[in-house]
Amino acid sequence: MSKYLLTLIRWIVGGLFIFSGMIKVNDPVGTAIKLEEYFDVFSYDISPLFAHLKSISLPLSVFLVVLEVVLGVMLILGVKTRLTVILLGLMIVFFTFLTFFSAYFNKVTDCGCFGDAIKLTPWESFYKDLGLLILIGILFFFLKDLPKKSAGWKQIIVVFTLLGSLTLAVLAIRNLPFIDFRAYKEGVHIPSAMQPSEQLQYDYVMKKDGDEFIFDQYPADESYEFVEMKLKNPEALPKISDFSVWNESGEYTEEILAGNQVLILINNLQKISPNNLEAIQRLVSDLNNVEISASVVAASSEEEIRQFVITQNWPVETYLADATVVKTIIRANPGIMLLKDGIILKKFHHNNTPSVEEVKAYFNDANAL
Repeated sequence: MSKYLLTLIRWIVGGLFIFSGMIKVNDPVGTAIKLEEYFDVFSYDISPLFAHLKSISLPLSVFLVVLEVVLGVMLILGVKTRLTVILLGLMIVFFTFLTFFSAYFNKVTDCGCFGDAIKLTPWESFYKDLGLLILIGILFFFLKDLPKKSAGWKQIIVVFTLLGSLTLAVLAIRNLPFIDFRAYKEGVHIPSAMQPSEQLQYDYVMKKDGDEFIFDQYPADESYEFVEMKLKNPEALPKISDFSVWNESGEYTEEILAGNQVLILINNLQKISPNNLEAIQRLVSDLNNVEISASVVAASSEEEIRQFVITQNWPVETYLADATVVKTIIRANPGIMLLKDGIILKKFHHNNTPSVEEVKAYFNDANAL
């Protein structure tokens, strides 16, 4: 095969792995959450042993995303090409299995291949991985034609790539993602994001005498048999469709979307980080003195939440929410979010718990706009 074509394939495969890996290096906690979803499904459908892997989902996430970036760089630079192609082959076989499983059995509807930056359907993810599998297979078949040796400076670049990617992943875990691709990013007005951007339009698929017909409006002729509705403008769907916070009576509450609100978000009380809880307690106490509402929103029972805030001596309102929603909003347990009339002003990892002066400054700046 032409060396130019092989070089092009190397750049395509390497570039995709670097791109995919860097997006997930930005948010390794999100990748860990996705791995947990797969392990949950596999524990029911394949073997209960997969449930034990949930405890190492975060370190496994870091390993995989950093490996993606490093192998992509190695492939492009031609560093240890035989080892690189073999490892890429093993990774893509694993990813292809995951995406096929998701698509065929409709188990995990988003593979997280490109994090939250680019959403692919399960079948799109599978076809993408299948294409990469073919390209990597070509590289493996023509291993003898790939670079055998590499200059020292290329190996140095690989080392720096490894250290840099690992550093970025750790920083993203200890703080928050550098770039927030999720629907709950700063600046979003939650009530508006819960509405479609335009009127949703549908095609109505009907059947009559064995033939299928598509109508823009539901036909008045009752002789047609309804088959399905197809959304014509999916881009108009609400960006946020899962936001729900309820009180102890189980009633949805909109009060946290009004005025100045400081929300302490907890996705798992059993696994909450003990670090900086004292700093949060000081913040809550100081907020109470300046009459800014502070609330705890947690994915737990009302009794567990109430007992927790009493133990921590947090004079706050308490609400319940779905764990998936809380994890989507913020990649910290606990995390802090500032809301003004439903607008997300700022999000903080508990490692960066703000002072009451910082909180007031954010609300004052928002008032000035």
